[in-house]
Amino acid sequence: MANSFHDDLETRSADEREASLLAALPEQIHLAQRRAPAYGRILGGIDAMAVTTWESLASLPVTRKSDLTELQGREPPFGGFSAVAPGELARIFASPGPIFDPEARRTDYWRFARALFATGFRAGDVLHNCFSYHFTPAGSMFESGAHALGCAVFPAGTGNTELQVQAIAGVRPTGYAGTPDYLKVILEKADELGVDLSFLRLGHVTGGAFMPDVKRFYRDRGLEVFQSYGTADLGLVAYETAARDGLVLDEHVIVEIVRPGTGDPVAEGEVGEIVVTVLNRDYPLVRFATGDLSAFMPGTSPCGRTNRRIRGWMGRADQTTKVKGMFVHAGQVAEVLKRHPECRRGRLMVDRAEGTDIMTLKVEAPSDADAGSIAASLAAVTKLKGAVEIVEPGSLPNDGKMIDDLRKYEG
Repeated sequence: MANSFHDDLETRSADEREASLLAALPEQIHLAQRRAPAYGRILGGIDAMAVTTWESLASLPVTRKSDLTELQGREPPFGGFSAVAPGELARIFASPGPIFDPEARRTDYWRFARALFATGFRAGDVLHNCFSYHFTPAGSMFESGAHALGCAVFPAGTGNTELQVQAIAGVRPTGYAGTPDYLKVILEKADELGVDLSFLRLGHVTGGAFMPDVKRFYRDRGLEVFQSYGTADLGLVAYETAARDGLVLDEHVIVEIVRPGTGDPVAEGEVGEIVVTVLNRDYPLVRFATGDLSAFMPGTSPCGRTNRRIRGWMGRADQTTKVKGMFVHAGQVAEVLKRHPECRRGRLMVDRAEGTDIMTLKVEAPSDADAGSIAASLAAVTKLKGAVEIVEPGSLPNDGKMIDDLRKYEG
């Protein structure tokens, strides 16, 4: 069992882990306030040493990934969120937006060694890395993680599929890292060229949905391919293990699942937006709202790792739409629900009838709930009139969606 886990952190008790993370939280927030100018403003007046519980963490404002482009434009390059000057970094990347991302000068900065270890990579293995090496940080994320494990890396990057086949045939790597679909493209090109790549054993994929048909393709070829979830801002957030039962959280992140458009944690098991506080002294993001949906899973993984698990990527949380020319977003639906505690969950249905947009807010609430009062709140918050329909608790899908646009668009 000694070689089954990356380190002892993965098998500590849940109580020990929670105590350790919550004990690190006040100093992390204090560091962010002191060294990252943006958090000096956002968290100004907050007593960092008092943030020692999940409840006190949930009271802090969120920082939204969707706002970073504008914030960085005002205060380049990192919007005041970095605790390290640009010239002291190892690399600076740009993700679509553009959003600029720092990489500090330390081993396995993005923490992907843990995910690669769970995939099966060990010292002496060779990784064929098909993530991009320019502009975006994915290539560096996996190279630095592989190096931390003692693996060699072939920096393949993206594209040039025939050359990828030739390189794999010549180097004979242990496995692949890249997007979920691209390894399939490479293997099919190898088949077309009559090149045998059956020696490939492992794969680690991220950066897109890992679809069931692609999983079957790899399984039929005897390839063990695992996935992870992370972002260019946070690094690794969660990773798949041999149990194939959800994604286990990284040991250096504090993850909350909140109602989309808010910072309010949802009930256990409910789908919501992933919000992460990362214990990174160089880029100390606090309650960073990713815009991605997921949900916590009950219990622990059968693989023996004791950290919490999420169900993986389940879609996007940003559900803004236009009704009668006015923007309506998930945060407004959440505000209506907040004003009526008897409403457990809600979904705004947007449709058209007789040539005009119509809104119907479906809410899970007791049958005697005051639909008229809820409708008044809907109008006050959105500045638009809409109907309210009371539905039975548990009848709305648990998918994190708060706005469902049913209108048919022609184009």
